[in-house]
Amino acid sequence: MFNSEVPSKTELPTTGKLLRSTLYALVSAGVILITIVLPAEYAIDPTGIGRVLGLTEMGEIKMQLDKEAEADRQGGQTPAAPGNQSSLSSSLFAGWLIGTAHAQATDSTWKDEISVTLKPGQGAEVKLSMAKGAKAEFSWTVKDGAVNYDLHGDGGGQNISYKKDRKVEKHSGTLEAAFDGNHGWFWRNRGRKDVTVILRVRGVYTEVKRMI
Repeated sequence: MFNSEVPSKTELPTTGKLLRSTLYALVSAGVILITIVLPAEYAIDPTGIGRVLGLTEMGEIKMQLDKEAEADRQGGQTPAAPGNQSSLSSSLFAGWLIGTAHAQATDSTWKDEISVTLKPGQGAEVKLSMAKGAKAEFSWTVKDGAVNYDLHGDGGGQNISYKKDRKVEKHSGTLEAAFDGNHGWFWRNRGRKDVTVILRVRGVYTEVKRMI
């Protein structure tokens, strides 16, 4: 049986090397905290990197869910979503047109259809990639229940909440993009059983994508 040799003093790391390694680790942890953790968890993005990577939006959604849950517990109204709503308030009515007089369309006339099943407490987000001024007609219904929803958009450092409501079984209208970016719906099932949201859309957009 062989015993390992005791390393010499020259082979051991010096105090300076240990301090530098510790400093590098602390700096790396700080960078990760500022650029990833804060945007993704709390929608705090001092560097702007989180917005580019899409992490800030995740944080905004988490904060919105927390506020929504608190509003449900208190029986109050759902609080306003985070974002630059004040700077975009003038675009709210210009960018959002509710099509109350839409003719009933058959399923074959819709460009895309997506179905999302939500368990109790679960949320989901679907968005359209749209250019500023582009319009998309939509209609969504909830099977076996109702949902809370937030119709919103983000892109290029801008955010807007077009419309939101609670305990809704269906909704239809026309969405006009206030700016280039992703525009769509976040649904949350606050009921006690699974529900299915069926979304149908058509109009001027390049992609329909499930974000969450």
